[in-house]
Amino acid sequence: MTTTTAQVPATAEVELRIGGMTCASCAARVEKKLNRMEGVTATVNYATERAKVSYPGGTEVADLIATVVKTGYTAEEPEPPREETPAENTGENPGDEDPELSALRQRLLVSALLSLPVVLLAMVPALQFDNWQWLSLTLASPVVVWGGLPFHRAAWTNARHAAATMDTLVSVGTLAAFLWSLWALFLGDAGMPGMRHGFDLTVSRTDPSQTLYLEVAAGVTAFILLGRYLEARSKRRAGTALRALMELGAKDVAVLRGGREVRIPVSRLAVGDRFVVRPGEKIATDGTVTEGTSAVDVSMLTGESVPVDVTAGSSVTGATVNAGGRLVVEATRVGADTQLARMARLVEDAQNGKAEVQRLADRISAVFVPVVLLIAAGTFGAWLGVTHDTVAAFTAAVAVLIIACPCALGLATPTALMVGTGRGAQLGILIKGPEVLESTRRVDTVVLDKTGTVTTGRMTLQEVHVAEGTEEKQVLRFAGALEHASEHPVARAVAAGAEERAGDLPRAEHFENVPGRGVRGRVEGHEVAVGRLTEYTAALPEELARAKEEAERGGRTAVVVGWDGAARGVLAVADAVRETSAEAVRELRALGLTPVLLTGDNRTVAEAVADAVGIERVVAEVLPEDKVDVVRRLQGEGRTVAMVGDGVNDAAALATADLGLAMGTGTDAAIEASDLTLVRGDLRVAADAIRLSRRTLSTIKGNLVWAFGYNVAALPLAAAGLLNPMIAGAAMAFSSVFVVTNSLRLRTFR
Repeated sequence: MTTTTAQVPATAEVELRIGGMTCASCAARVEKKLNRMEGVTATVNYATERAKVSYPGGTEVADLIATVVKTGYTAEEPEPPREETPAENTGENPGDEDPELSALRQRLLVSALLSLPVVLLAMVPALQFDNWQWLSLTLASPVVVWGGLPFHRAAWTNARHAAATMDTLVSVGTLAAFLWSLWALFLGDAGMPGMRHGFDLTVSRTDPSQTLYLEVAAGVTAFILLGRYLEARSKRRAGTALRALMELGAKDVAVLRGGREVRIPVSRLAVGDRFVVRPGEKIATDGTVTEGTSAVDVSMLTGESVPVDVTAGSSVTGATVNAGGRLVVEATRVGADTQLARMARLVEDAQNGKAEVQRLADRISAVFVPVVLLIAAGTFGAWLGVTHDTVAAFTAAVAVLIIACPCALGLATPTALMVGTGRGAQLGILIKGPEVLESTRRVDTVVLDKTGTVTTGRMTLQEVHVAEGTEEKQVLRFAGALEHASEHPVARAVAAGAEERAGDLPRAEHFENVPGRGVRGRVEGHEVAVGRLTEYTAALPEELARAKEEAERGGRTAVVVGWDGAARGVLAVADAVRETSAEAVRELRALGLTPVLLTGDNRTVAEAVADAVGIERVVAEVLPEDKVDVVRRLQGEGRTVAMVGDGVNDAAALATADLGLAMGTGTDAAIEASDLTLVRGDLRVAADAIRLSRRTLSTIKGNLVWAFGYNVAALPLAAAGLLNPMIAGAAMAFSSVFVVTNSLRLRTFR
C-alpha cells in the first residue's frame, strides 16, 4: 500500500512597485484586494509606493499584478540594478531628476500662473473691470481641465471600480464649482457686463445666478497641486538615506588573475577572489586582508569618524574606503550576502512595514472618503432645508468635500518611518520593523551581556608587576616568546601585549605545554616557565604574591613568569572593558532604564566589570541556555526588558526579550534574532538607537494627532459654513506638507 502526503505549497515573497496611488485610501484598497486572494498576505505602503506580498506556490506574480491593475492601479516588479560601465560612471547621479516630479512641477507652475489673476480678480472687487468674469473663465478653464486632469482621471478610474478616494473629493469639488460657474455665466446673470463679485471667508448668501466659483475651481486645483508636489519632493527626500545606502558600493574592482590585475564589474566578483584596493578606493565587498596595512574609513556604514587600522588577517566591509596603503583582500561575501546589502534590506523591510498606529490610520482612511461624501450631501441638504439658500448650501458642501482629504492621515506614519530608519542607517542603527518602535517606548530594564558587549570580548594584557632587581622589558620578552607559541586566549593576550610594549620577541626552544598549568621552554639560554606552575607560585616574593591576589580579587587572570628557578613577575590579563561602556550605561540610565549585567563568568569577574561601568545588579555564572530564563524572570517581575548581546548564545535571549539589540560586530544568529542591530561595536549606540526609535515614534504620534485633529476640527467648520472652499483647499494641501516636513526633522537627529 502506498501513502501519499499532500504537499503544502511553499510561500514566496515579492515586492511590487505600485503606481497611481494618490492617498492612503488608495493603498488600503490595493492591500484589501491583494489580501482577498487565496493564501496572499500583502502590505501596501503609500509613502514608499511599494507592496510587500507573500503568496503561495500556486500563484504567479502576474496574477498579483493583474489584481492590482483590475483595482485601477499599475504594478510592476522593481528593475534589477543595471550594470554600469566605466564610461557611464561619470560621478553624476542619474536619479537626480525624477521625470514624474518634473512633470508635476510643470503642471503646478502653469496652473499657478493662470490661477493667480483669477483669485485676485475674485477677491479684490477694485480690480474687477467690465467683462472681467470672461477673462477669469478663459484663465480658469485650462487649470480645471488640464491642471486637474490627474485628479479627474483617478476619480473616474475609481468610480468605475465603485470606489472613492481623495481624488474623488477634489474632482467632484472643483468640477462642481466650475460647472456652477458655467451655468451662472451662460444661463444666469453672471455673464452680464458690469457684474461685480465680492469675496467672503465664510459662506455668503447671494443670488445663485450671479455667483461665480471660478476662483475656487482654479485656486483649489493649484493649491492641491502645490501640496502634491511638495509632498512628492519631501517623500523623495525622506527616502534619500536608503538610496544613498544602496549606492555606496564600488562599481568595479581590480581582481588578481595569474599575478595580473584585471578590472571587472563588482557583480562578477566571486567568493575567494583576491582583489586590490588602492588608497582612496572603496573596498568592493566584504573580505579578509591578505596583504598590506592601512586605515579604513568606515563612517558611511557605522557613523564612526575615526578610521580603523587593518593588517593581514583583518576583516573589512564592502563600501568602506581605504584611507591609507595598498591592500590585497580576499572576498568572503558577495552580492546580497554583504553587510551593505543586508543593511539596505533591513532598512527597506522596516520602511515597508506598518506600526500598529498606522494600521488604525489605514482602517480610518479606507472608510473616510465615502463618509465625507455622505457628510457633504447631508450638509447641502441641511443648509437648503434650513435657509432655502442654494448658494450657501452649495458653498458649504464644496468646502466639506475639499477640506476633508485624508492625505495627512496616510502620510503621518510612513514618512516618519522612512526618515527615522534612513537616519538610523546613516548612524549605524538598523531598525528591523515599525513594531520595534512601540517596544522602545515601554522598555524599563536593559540586560547587558558582558563579553563582547560591555567588554571587548578579547583578552588583553592589563598590568605587569616585576620582582625587585628584574627589568619589566625582560619579563615581557621571555613571557611573550613562550606564549607566542600557544593558541590559548590568555597566551595570545600576553604575546600581543609583550610585543607591543617590548618590541621584537626572541625565539623559544624546547616548547612544552603543561595542560591547565601553563607553558615552559628555553629562551636565550634560560629555562622559562609561564602560567600557574607550582614550582614558582608556591614561593612568590611578597610583592608579587600581593599583586597576584589583587589581580584575582579584581576579576583578572594572574600569570606568573619565572626562570632559572625563581619567580620574576606577575602579569594581569583580562577581557578589557570597552572605553565607552561606562558612558553608555549613564546614557541608558538617563533614558529611564535599569541596567542588569548578565554573564557566564564567575561572580568576582562580573562584579569587577559592573563596578567599572556603574551597574548595580549582576547575574553571573549563567549557562548559555539559562539566559532566556533570566529574561523571563525579569519579565515575570513586571519589567519590560531590552537585551543587548552579540553571540550565538545570546540569540534565544534576544528573541525572548521585549526588545533585542544585537551588536553588529557579533554573530549572524544574534543579528537575525534581534529587533535592532548596532553596526558599530559601541554600547553607546544602544542608547542612541533607543532615543532615535522613541523620537521616531513620538514624531509618528505627533503627525497622527495633527492629521486626526485637523480633520475632526475642519469638517464641522466647513459644514457650518465658516470656511470658503478656496481657504479649505489651501488648508488641506498644507496639512500634508506639515506632516511630511515634521517627519523630515528626524534627519537632524544626532
